[in-house]
Amino acid sequence: MLNKLNLQNILFLDIETVPEVELFADLSPEMQELYALKTLYQRKDEFTPEEFYHRAGIWAEFGKIICISVGYFVERKGVSQLRVTSFYGDNEHKLLVDFKNLLDTHFNHPNHLLCAHNGKEFDFPYIARRMIINQIELPNKLNLFGKKPWEVPHIDTMDLWKFGDYKHYTSLKLLTAILGIPSPKQDIDGSEVANVYYQEKNLSRIVEYCERDTVAVAQLLLRFLNKPLVDKIDIISV
Repeated sequence: MLNKLNLQNILFLDIETVPEVELFADLSPEMQELYALKTLYQRKDEFTPEEFYHRAGIWAEFGKIICISVGYFVERKGVSQLRVTSFYGDNEHKLLVDFKNLLDTHFNHPNHLLCAHNGKEFDFPYIARRMIINQIELPNKLNLFGKKPWEVPHIDTMDLWKFGDYKHYTSLKLLTAILGIPSPKQDIDGSEVANVYYQEKNLSRIVEYCERDTVAVAQLLLRFLNKPLVDKIDIISV
């Protein structure tokens, strides 16, 4: 039941991903062939695998995580603050280990939950898959093996908006617009992240974008709970 949620038990998050290597030509011949097979259903006859490679970051098998931004609520003198921080860099293994340490140390209680927009389809499985690829033991909050559906400690704001309509996809940008939440898409969007990372080499710009998305997810859940949004002054980077 949403109205029974304790906001301080929730870790809000968003990830940014890019192709694991910059160019299709940088892949081994085997991985080029596997990418061609993986993307065939989307490419059809319209694009070659190389022409379609800019989208490689959406698959954990061909992409990597360059930023995980998280947010959590704390109470200070009767005021609810949203604190935001990020794990980012070129070293994916390190940022995944740092994120795992956060979960294991501060969000390992049974009452703790993870929350993301489209998290069940993207963020949560992507992080778990990249941890396995990087030979990192899964934290309990991402280890779903053997768990029943009601035991999975995840909230997906897109899932909540579906209200059982599983054909329905609604972007974070659209939901924030119709619900009166400041838009997180003030600079770049997901389709531009790989170019900003590989061409502009501007990781800080991506981190800012990722943190805005994380804040938007937290604000979105507040809307679903019919609670006031967090004032900008109470959103704290740590």
